[in-house]
Amino acid sequence: MSAISIQLPEDVLNRLQELAQRTGRSKTFYMIEAIRNQLDDLEDLYVAEQRMVEIRAGRSKTHTLEEVEHSLGLAD
Repeated sequence: MSAISIQLPEDVLNRLQELAQRTGRSKTFYMIEAIRNQLDDLEDLYVAEQRMVEIRAGRSKTHTLEEVEHSLGLAD
């Protein structure tokens, strides 16, 4: 694992320290979890934005739920 240095606002640091103390986990654990979660969200957002560009440019097609259900044999 690589080390990095980060300066946190005092209020964020206080919340992080209190959470770590209350749960018995390290501040590092929570920082890694927060970064992982945020990266997941940012990656999802990027994919969604790229998909929207493709749809608007006419290079990709969308399907309704009914179309998908029908193609999978799930239609009522």
